[in-house]
Amino acid sequence: MRTRKAALVGALCAGLSVALTACGGGGGAEDPDAGTNGVGRLDPAKIQDKARSAARDASSVHLSGSVVSQGRTYKLDMRLKRDGGTGRVASDASTFELLRVGDELFLKAPAAFWSRGDKDAKDGKGDGAAAAGKLEKKYVKVPTGDPAYQQFKGFTDKDVLLDGLIGLHGKLARGEHGTVAGTPTIRVNGAGGSGGTLDVSLMDTPYPLRVRRAGGAGQLELSDWGKDFALAPPPKQDTVDYGKRIPSGGEGSSLPGPAK
Repeated sequence: MRTRKAALVGALCAGLSVALTACGGGGGAEDPDAGTNGVGRLDPAKIQDKARSAARDASSVHLSGSVVSQGRTYKLDMRLKRDGGTGRVASDASTFELLRVGDELFLKAPAAFWSRGDKDAKDGKGDGAAAAGKLEKKYVKVPTGDPAYQQFKGFTDKDVLLDGLIGLHGKLARGEHGTVAGTPTIRVNGAGGSGGTLDVSLMDTPYPLRVRRAGGAGQLELSDWGKDFALAPPPKQDTVDYGKRIPSGGEGSSLPGPAK
């Protein structure tokens, strides 16, 4: 009877050998990088380089999350490709939409955005309030010579934005394995985590999937790599062109640098 039971246990162990690394007394752990793209086995600097290269080579990406700058939190929801981008930037003070096609950059914001800094306009009085009301729901073209152009453009420039975000600070170390939106990842930490962290996909192309910025300056998730989306200038009837400068009163110089 004992011999028969031992044989039965042995057969069960053999049948489960694919799923289990050991049966009964001991054994080792499964390899978390088995069946992956292999970047989890690389040095942390090489993992970061692989992620940067993958991001540069990708035709498009969806970026969402928050950025903290000068004590203010900005929430981003941007779709970016090589020749432009579109999406929304929001803060406690205001919300606005950006659309860039090539060098043409458009800004769409509520009346409150345009009336910032103008007390009468905020109170619904004077010419400022009337102008702000006319600009609401319109795409205002931002001239290339306007000081705000480069700041706004930075949020729609895929390579500039991602190069700055993916760069970690301090000595790099390989962190734990994890998942982002169900995809297995390997984490790279900068300066023990205080220099930021980067989650890189372990499946197929090693795209960066999540960035935690240094110093608690926000967290961003990156998805839809290589997924195309429509990008075209707004209809002329919905566009306002002010020439050399857009009206004052918007976010202006209070915008954070997109890659800090």
